[in-house]
Amino acid sequence: MDILTSANQHLVYFGEQLVPMIGYCKPEIIKLTQESVEIKMPLMKSTKNHLNSMYFGALAVGADTAGGFLAISKSEQMGQKISLAFKAVKAEFLVRPEADVVFVCNDGKLIDQMLAETMNTGLRVNQVVTIIALCPSLNGDDPMATFELTLSVKAVKN
Repeated sequence: MDILTSANQHLVYFGEQLVPMIGYCKPEIIKLTQESVEIKMPLMKSTKNHLNSMYFGALAVGADTAGGFLAISKSEQMGQKISLAFKAVKAEFLVRPEADVVFVCNDGKLIDQMLAETMNTGLRVNQVVTIIALCPSLNGDDPMATFELTLSVKAVKN
């Protein structure tokens, strides 16, 4: 089984069993590397607002998923459980996303540093991760929104 298939199965399980709102929005991981993740959120009835663009709540779910999945994936590769939460969010909405949205987080190296620190110290580590929301079918690489989420991770003793 390839890495994307496995990652998407994990995301579906996570959305069905642990955070149903993620499952409701039906995101799909379209790229996963050590440095980045790209998650596509479909524009559909359950993610649209009254203006036929992606609803604010669905955008927040996409940013949360992109920012959190990379940390969870990396900790699992290390065989280490973590407690993960978001402590703060700053968002800027630039253009109405009237198509599927791709959420991109390129902070893999920062997350590696965070995980190393919490594994070494046992303390909670907080850092801002950046997520860019794109609509490739509408605007190419021009951002529709940007998110700065304060990711908070702590190693959990096995």
